[in-house]
Amino acid sequence: MQRICGSLARAGYDVLLVGREWSTSRPLTPQIYGQHRLRCHFQRGKLFYLEFNLRLLLYLLGQRAAAWCAIDLDTALPMWLRARLGGQPLVYDAHELFTEVPEVVARPAIQRIWRRIERFVVPRAQLAYTVGPALANVFESRYGRPFEVIRNISRLQHNTLPPAPAAAPASGYILYQGALNAGRGLEALLAAMPQVAGRLVICGEGDLSAELRAQAAALGLLESGQVEFRGFVLPDELREVTRQAALGLNLLENLGLSYYYSLANKFFDYLHAGIPQVVVDFPEYRALNDEYAVADLVADLHPATLAAALNRLLRDEPTHYQELAENCRRARLLLSWQHEEKRLLALYAALVGAPHSVSV
Repeated sequence: MQRICGSLARAGYDVLLVGREWSTSRPLTPQIYGQHRLRCHFQRGKLFYLEFNLRLLLYLLGQRAAAWCAIDLDTALPMWLRARLGGQPLVYDAHELFTEVPEVVARPAIQRIWRRIERFVVPRAQLAYTVGPALANVFESRYGRPFEVIRNISRLQHNTLPPAPAAAPASGYILYQGALNAGRGLEALLAAMPQVAGRLVICGEGDLSAELRAQAAALGLLESGQVEFRGFVLPDELREVTRQAALGLNLLENLGLSYYYSLANKFFDYLHAGIPQVVVDFPEYRALNDEYAVADLVADLHPATLAAALNRLLRDEPTHYQELAENCRRARLLLSWQHEEKRLLALYAALVGAPHSVSV
């Protein structure tokens, strides 16, 4: 969202980003767009969603905008209602296929409710876009309407990086960045670490934070220092953490179409830092890797499979590591937010014309 809001604001739009405040939220950092956090009493479950949607709607009623953008399905109903009341267009920004995330797929009754909401909202959006071609195809086949693609790619910060190292740097580490939730392959990753010739740094928090720390402690990985949990890391800090890594991880289990057709921003974050990565063999990642060869794909997330893939890059095949690192340096010039934001700005210009107030 920082990329999208920043691009719209730099183009001259007046942008307000509305989110929620968690108990573990870090303070907001100054941005060139407006920011507002909603405080909720409930932290999860049905009461949380009800409270959040009511608080969001009440807040939106006091705002004015030329367009209203819902980020994923859990913000869609209050955004649609506010747009309808004001007679302005609704934008639907799908970072995932919400009805197919593991937490929803595992509860059929809840999934049916969210599917009804999706069927109601998505056809009523004047503009809709998502993060990858595969998800766009799913939405288009479901609703018979066009879905644009705005990939969540890193902004190109520097045209050059230091030359690719001849092998994985001894001072580097394996990096996982993202939510610590079900279906991210983290349990298998920790189980693999005793057989891996490297150190793992985990940046993020989530529903499995306590369980994963307990698993790492039981395996002796915390005491030995082979695994480090850094918690939430601000974006600017995370870029530096990623730059110093030797290897990135993007592991997902096939627990629903949202994961299977995902195109996570971490794939591009690793690429822009110039580091190879180990990635699950799902369609979007295979398509990109077939073209740019920046990663090693794994067919499954068994601990033995992960250990072999990680050791190959960290220890066993330094020439292969250097080759992937060099490919990252070439690919980052072609895959950057500077290219994506041109399409983003063209879509908003066609929707609302010259810069006006846009609530995101």
